[in-house]
Amino acid sequence: MPPKKKGKKGPKLTKAEKARLKLEEEQRRLREEEEARIQAEREEQERLERQRRQEILDMLEAKDSKRRGVEVGELHSLLAKNYLAVMKYKSEAAQMSKWKKYMQCSDIPDPAVQQDINTFISLWQDDPECSIKTVFQQCNVALQLIEELEMLLREVTDASYIPKYQETLFHLQDMVYAKILNISMEILKGASNCIDTETGNMQAVIKDKNTTVCVWANLMRKSRFKCLTFEEVGMGFELTKQLAMSNIAVRILHTSYDHLSTVSRMTHMEITVAPPRLLTTFDELPPEIPEQDEEPKEMQEEVQEEQEEEPAQEQESEQIVEEEEPPGRESEEPKPSESQLSGASVHAEDDENQIVTQMEVLAVEVTPPPPEDDLMFYGEGVEAVDLRKYTPLGGVFYYELFHLPPQSHHIKGWEIRKISEARLKAFQYIPEKSNQTEDEEATCPLVGLSVRLPDTVVFLETPRVGRWDAEGKYWRTDGISDFSVKEQAQNEEGEEEEGEVAEVEEAGGVTKVSFKMDSFYPFVLMQHTYANFPFRSWELRPLGKDSALFSIHGAVIDLSITIQGNQCMLQTDREVGLTNLFGKWMSAPDLQQAMVKAGINIFVNEHTEKFVTSCRKDPLREHVAYEQMALFASVCTFSWSKWNAQCGPEHLVIKVCEHQGLNPPPEDLWSLYLVAPQRFQKLEITETSEVFCADHHPDSEFHSTFIHMLQDNMSPEGISRTREAHFLFVDTVQSLFCATRPLMFC
Repeated sequence: MPPKKKGKKGPKLTKAEKARLKLEEEQRRLREEEEARIQAEREEQERLERQRRQEILDMLEAKDSKRRGVEVGELHSLLAKNYLAVMKYKSEAAQMSKWKKYMQCSDIPDPAVQQDINTFISLWQDDPECSIKTVFQQCNVALQLIEELEMLLREVTDASYIPKYQETLFHLQDMVYAKILNISMEILKGASNCIDTETGNMQAVIKDKNTTVCVWANLMRKSRFKCLTFEEVGMGFELTKQLAMSNIAVRILHTSYDHLSTVSRMTHMEITVAPPRLLTTFDELPPEIPEQDEEPKEMQEEVQEEQEEEPAQEQESEQIVEEEEPPGRESEEPKPSESQLSGASVHAEDDENQIVTQMEVLAVEVTPPPPEDDLMFYGEGVEAVDLRKYTPLGGVFYYELFHLPPQSHHIKGWEIRKISEARLKAFQYIPEKSNQTEDEEATCPLVGLSVRLPDTVVFLETPRVGRWDAEGKYWRTDGISDFSVKEQAQNEEGEEEEGEVAEVEEAGGVTKVSFKMDSFYPFVLMQHTYANFPFRSWELRPLGKDSALFSIHGAVIDLSITIQGNQCMLQTDREVGLTNLFGKWMSAPDLQQAMVKAGINIFVNEHTEKFVTSCRKDPLREHVAYEQMALFASVCTFSWSKWNAQCGPEHLVIKVCEHQGLNPPPEDLWSLYLVAPQRFQKLEITETSEVFCADHHPDSEFHSTFIHMLQDNMSPEGISRTREAHFLFVDTVQSLFCATRPLMFC
């Protein structure tokens, strides 16, 4: 067996190298031990820090729990005091308004009294008066009654009254339309006496504050006629050759009110009873009702005696027959009403163990409402306009075609006229289709129309056109073509530029729209209801005693509302006209109604979340914040925070500082506050921090109410001024907060 070969050995380590390796090994061991020691110390420090923080949190929570009863009781007292004062003021104002109306002995009936309103409609229906001035005055009275009925429907608390109010509302709307139709009839009867020397036809314009009537009589029946513009009111029409040779009359009736949308809403949407005022701090109303003056009491007794004799007569009264029915009007039974979400309450008991915060009550008592059906409006009618998403503005334009009434003839001093029907007869327009192509629908001659945008509204985007479907009782967007707009600069030069609605973001320069339809329909100009949503920022800044400035930077236009007591004034830096709205003092409800009617909407409703991106906050938790912010609105400035959108649906983040005046507060005065489910706290982070953190500020405490949290960082003078705020100012601020919900949609 051969001998084994020995492998080659490496070079032997010298003593110096062995010493170096041993030293490196020792250093590595020491370094690892040091790192382990440092890590252990760090972990111990973190444990101690967590323990210290937990001890601080436990101490703060115990301190907050100990004084919770006092704070909730004090908040309860403030809110109850303001609430009772507001209710007393509104009750006295309502009674005084009734008393003044009673003492005036006015001929205008009370729309809530069925017998009086039926008598008014019957007498007006039988009135043969055809004087234009008189009829317009009567129509304005009827429009006032219609507004009162719409208010009664919004505020109704008993569903049994809804059918009565709706029926009366429809009767009045029909009568207004019928009376204006009678005026048009009288004008067209004398068309031959008012011939235009240039065209040989008759044209006339009648204007009232609520109504504009444009009529044209085709006396010459020339095939060369194509179009006509009523320069005085900026409305015009274009006819086909077939119509130009027919014995017809065209009427364009523009009303500043919109009765057809009311019909559509009542037909396709449920009318709900008015919910009670949202109360989140107390759930019991005082049993005592504030006493009223002696005169209103006497008035109530007299009115009650008169109304006791009415029920028997009301049951025997006959139903009023409609004289003339506007397009698409049919009386329908309203759908049953739904109950709306009621407010939660916070109980302040003598026993501290039974005292809970407002947030705890909300977490226990609130149940989400059932989901709505997105197709509740028109089912499969994809062409129908969803009035939850779009708002008609500027009233209704009735584009109508009638048979021209027989004209009078003058013979030897006698005026001879053929006896005709008592009212205008609609001309059924059936377009003549061309046989030159298989696509018959595309070759149907269209009728054109052009209207100047009403100066009583602001379109934040290019308006859309919707035509009325009389059978379905809704607005629809099909059947409209060749849509074009004329802007202000182009209007001066006499040029037009066509453009699609979806391609234009703003319509600030648009002054006129033109389009064509396949027949004659009532139509409206619409815009997206939430065109100014979501908000970019908001701020409420106190200006002095019972005065504040509420600013909202919307998606399209920036607005500010000056609040003085219970009066509000709208302002903006943008030139939008509307001298009847901007710079005028009015109550918060009146301002809200006027802004929505003018197309400047910053207010929310039950459908807003379906069409606007929001922060998805709890509405009742919002209300808790709004009602307490209103209490301190005369001293503290409240503003939006970018962290509110990142703190989750269960929390709210608000930026606050104690400041007054028109000048913005310095940045170092601002503090961030967190509205959490269990407490209110001041945050350690600032608006310029990189990430959101819910840790409380080291020098702050926890509180069960927002106002006590704010008081920790306020001066004694500021705290004293909050107690001097007038209850009407607090109520107005709270109503604006709840109507706009800036913590949700900013």
